[in-house]
Amino acid sequence: MSGTIFQDLERYIEAGGWVMPPLIAAAVVLWFAIGYRIAALRRGTRRGARNLVFRIRAGKHPKTDGVLVRAAISGLDLFDRGLAELRPHLDEAFFEEESEIRRYRVLIVTIVMVAPLLGLLGTVIGMIETFNSLGDMSLFSQSGGIAGGISQALFTTQMGLAVAIPGMIVNGILNRRQLDLELELAQIKDLLCSGEFSPDGGE
Repeated sequence: MSGTIFQDLERYIEAGGWVMPPLIAAAVVLWFAIGYRIAALRRGTRRGARNLVFRIRAGKHPKTDGVLVRAAISGLDLFDRGLAELRPHLDEAFFEEESEIRRYRVLIVTIVMVAPLLGLLGTVIGMIETFNSLGDMSLFSQSGGIAGGISQALFTTQMGLAVAIPGMIVNGILNRRQLDLELELAQIKDLLCSGEFSPDGGE
């Protein structure tokens, strides 16, 4: 059974021509980047930023790890030092977290944009082969002839869209999650700079 699947996959790749391996490589890199972003965008808590700061201040640290939890803990540590200008120190402390939640965003967008173009390139190559075969009046040739050209045109288009469409949908969801986290990180900064919390707050 597994041998048949691998054989079908091999035939599928061969039918797509030389454009297919770059598309498969792009798919692997895309989903690695998406997986990384999913892990990096973990909040670490279901609570809002304000409530989270109150609870950590009261000594109730969450058992899970995430962007907001780490930011709130490091921010409160800076607050307790009694620094005169807290905002620049918070910006510097949160910079790593803010960079982490943006990592690979541009790479994902690039792959989502390039994958359909690679598929289109394979389509053009396949159609050129088809027209050449028509000109030679050869239904079959060493390179596949008309049938080979049409299959290459269809397979590469299909693969390019199969890479791009799921990546675009998932990336949109992750971008929304990133925006929410950035807003909550900004809220933590404002809350710490204003000092509007009490030891028993958030209950």
